Amino acid sequence: MKLNLNLKKKIQRFCLVFICLIVLIFQSNTPNLKALTMKNYQGDMVIEELRLKVPAYAKEAWLNAEKEIWEPWLSSQDGFLERQLFWDKEKEEALILVNWKSKKLWKNIPMSEVNVVQQKFEANVKAALSVGENPFELIYEGELDKQI
Repeated sequence: MKLNLNLKKKIQRFCLVFICLIVLIFQSNTPNLKALTMKNYQGDMVIEELRLKVPAYAKEAWLNAEKEIWEPWLSSQDGFLERQLFWDKEKEEALILVNWKSKKLWKNIPMSEVNVVQQKFEANVKAALSVGENPFELIYEGELDKQI
């Protein structure tokens, strides 16, 4: 009788483990298994992401300076593809997405050159708004790697 009880418990445990394995196998998301890892995708398109605090009173000055200063400069850069500007009225924040052919081409741009353009941008905004300081605080800068 005791032997029969032990055998019954072993069968129950085996069935429980077997059911758990079946559930785990069918729960797995197979598309994730085929996804590219980031390290395999470094040479392809990358998106530069910038978030700025842009108060409502300065929105037009920001857009004009973007168009007059950054747009022509970016268009002349090797690897530049596209730029998109967004503005959130409630948060008074801007989102700038700049598409580059590759991270290498983007990062090959000398920071000293970027700083010169940024100074021109800030001078344009300060003159347009008659203020002494750049009103646009950089909140975040990062990059997004296109996956597909």
